[in-house]
Amino acid sequence: MNKFGYIRSAAAVPVVSVADTHTNTRRICQLIEKAAKEEVSLLAFPELCTTGYTCGDLFCQQLLLQQAEEAVREIVQFAAAYPITIFIGAPVQNNGRLYNCAIAANGGKILGIVPKTYLPNYNEFQDVRWFSTGSDFISKHSPDGDMFNISYAGQLCCFTPNQLFEVDGVTVGIEICEDVWAPIPPSSYLAIEGAQIIVNLSASNEVINKLEFRKRLITAQSAQRVLGYIYASAGFGESTTDLVFSGSSMICENGMILAEGKEFSLEPTLIIGDIDVHKLNHLRYKTNTFYGVTPDGDDVRAYRRFFRQSTATMAPETDFEAHLYRPISPDPFTPNKDEMDSKCHTALEIQATGLISRMLKIGCKTVVIGVSGGLDSTLALLCAVRAYDKMGWDRKGIIGITMPGFGTSDRTHNNAADLMEELGITNREISIKEACRQHFKDIGHDGVTQDLTYENSQARERTQILMDVANSVNGIVLGTGDLSEIALGWCTYNGDHMSNYSINASLPKTLIRTLVSWAADHVYKNTGSSGDKIAAILHDIVDTPVSPELKGSGKEIEQKTEDNIGPYELHDFFIYYTIRHGFSPEKIKFLAVRAFAGKYSKEEVDKWMEKFINRFFCSQFKRSCAPDGPKVSPISLSPRGDWRMPSDASAAIWRENTQAKKS
Repeated sequence: MNKFGYIRSAAAVPVVSVADTHTNTRRICQLIEKAAKEEVSLLAFPELCTTGYTCGDLFCQQLLLQQAEEAVREIVQFAAAYPITIFIGAPVQNNGRLYNCAIAANGGKILGIVPKTYLPNYNEFQDVRWFSTGSDFISKHSPDGDMFNISYAGQLCCFTPNQLFEVDGVTVGIEICEDVWAPIPPSSYLAIEGAQIIVNLSASNEVINKLEFRKRLITAQSAQRVLGYIYASAGFGESTTDLVFSGSSMICENGMILAEGKEFSLEPTLIIGDIDVHKLNHLRYKTNTFYGVTPDGDDVRAYRRFFRQSTATMAPETDFEAHLYRPISPDPFTPNKDEMDSKCHTALEIQATGLISRMLKIGCKTVVIGVSGGLDSTLALLCAVRAYDKMGWDRKGIIGITMPGFGTSDRTHNNAADLMEELGITNREISIKEACRQHFKDIGHDGVTQDLTYENSQARERTQILMDVANSVNGIVLGTGDLSEIALGWCTYNGDHMSNYSINASLPKTLIRTLVSWAADHVYKNTGSSGDKIAAILHDIVDTPVSPELKGSGKEIEQKTEDNIGPYELHDFFIYYTIRHGFSPEKIKFLAVRAFAGKYSKEEVDKWMEKFINRFFCSQFKRSCAPDGPKVSPISLSPRGDWRMPSDASAAIWRENTQAKKS
């Protein structure tokens, strides 16, 4: 800290190679050297950056743990050549348990090891599967906490969450990722004990809304605790089996963002900010409530053991049927007008980044997409184009295949062909008619009766074509199915249900429609003659009725999905409140009737809710073996992420609840 009270701080996000400690060590050291050249005093890296956050059960491999310790040793020795304090993440063994830790080091010495206190056990994050909580090392009797010493990386180190570090006249505390999301995060205690700066080593994935919410959380944290906050989160290099990490990083001071990293960067990032500690001290001096946490000034941690209960007189039951004092959006997945640009951009970036990561890790530069002229395949194609443009790859590496069948209409066929032509990808057409006729003959189907076999045979034939073409060009099949179809089971098992990477897996139909419209107006329109043509095609695709086009005589669209299963906007509403909030069917119907007042009657809502419950429960077996795909919206039905459900669960009580108060 200089005489004016500034301390130069930085957050670094390396491109991590998951489980490759040698590569990670080299890349971390490169960023340390870069930061030192900028005269940085405090440098924070992401959570578990020495190994990668997404190692999963590899954390239980002794070899990985040994190599992580060796990586810490090398990094600490390397940083000793510079006047800089570093904070790096690593898994640390202690007393027969494994801990997710932040390690502070300066001058070749490990200053202390801070284990993560709050371990997530929900959705895609399950730290408790591998790690123990650092609260094991907080004394239940002493508010100061017991100090524990362990031998690590050839040094005797203090191991406890209750640590403060004096760096150049500044007091620094540490918390790790989920810690800051807790009701009373460690930074609250650390600030009261004197921390002027909090360093957060994080690994936080991206979904729509989360980036902005996280930014508000961190800025509010720095304002409420009157401190500087250095936040570094995992980036592009982490695994994207079901998740994409953007490398979010920021440096805040009392609610103000001093520096912010570029999200979704494919390169390592380093952001730098000068935090004014004198200013923070002055604000604390003037804020009497800052240290007035408890009536007698005791450490607030002593009060976690005491709870006070009170009984309130219950008012008469409120008649919510008459009026509901809260807005209900009929389209909960779609961003509002003010956030539309940023959130649509984020959604496409998550999808493109996830695809890039998958392709780089398997050494592939070719994707095969079945392009039908419908919404889902259109968005998948646009995301592939974005990924290829971002990497500087030739778009000809995207192979789009139209596969006209018995019910394919001229409108969708022409839109698919024209779109591929204007986007400049490889365009192929392979009719499925003759192959299906032969298949019908082989299995004894008359080829005339348009039953389930008639439909599914076409879907599976298309998937076989895509898979075999992908094999022949050393590529992968990019899936096009969306969240709405997955929830309703509106896909042919081992047909359109299957792919190598399901890029739309967490996007509902309503949001896909919005994203395609947004791309038409904000990516392609007014970018030249070809761009205007693409925009016009995209708008026509948005206006085209949703159809699998597996029935009919062709020419015109005769099979409309929503006539069969119901309006997608209603189903997406049901999906959102069922999965996101766990509401009962009765409550969801109550909300839907108000959200769609004037458009759908109560009877119609009842009808389609029953359809939703029946299809949702009986289709879990399809979701249990769904392919990988990035989480983009707040909801994913991946069996490895948000949703884990037995395939044979009974829907009885949900059906019963669906009938509640039904007129």
